[in-house]
Order: sequence, then C-alpha cells, then structure tokens
Amino acid sequence: MQITEELVSYVAQLSRLRLNPEETAEMQRQMSEIVSYMDKLGELNTDDVEPLSHIFNITNVMREDTVEPSYAREEILKNAPEHTEETFVVPKTVE
Repeated sequence: MQITEELVSYVAQLSRLRLNPEETAEMQRQMSEIVSYMDKLGELNTDDVEPLSHIFNITNVMREDTVEPSYAREEILKNAPEHTEETFVVPKTVE
C-alpha cells in the first residue's frame, strides 16, 4: 500500500490534526514503515497456529448469577428522611 501525502492529510483531518509540510512528510515516512512491517507480518506461515482471543488460557472468573431474596422495600425506605411508596426522594440538583 502506497502512503501518499493526500492519505496522510486525510488521516490528519479525521484525527483533527493540523500538520505542517515537515510533519506531513515525517508522518508519511512513519506510516509507510508501519504498513511495510505489517506486510512483513503477513508473510509469516500461521497455518499451524490456533487463533486466540487472549494469549493466556483464561476462563470466566465471574461467579454464577444466582437469584437470592432481597430486602423488603418498606424496610429499606423506612430509614430514608423522605420517600414515596416506592422510591427515595432527593433534592433536585439540576434545573
């Protein structure tokens, strides 16, 4: 893939960057190096390599979601300074 000055300017515009001509030339050189390195990685033989989502053998470490009894709503609301039948009442903070 050829990295042109127009492509660098387009990427800079998408990134909301203003590049002067020297910065554009430097970015063009750096992007070309990155793309050539990715092309080199594409040459590797990965036929016997299993695709991975993580490099470590990881399993879900979360506990099972179990349904457990909750507190009664009335019991929780009785400690509130102000409440309705179902919710806490708090001071308005946004107009």
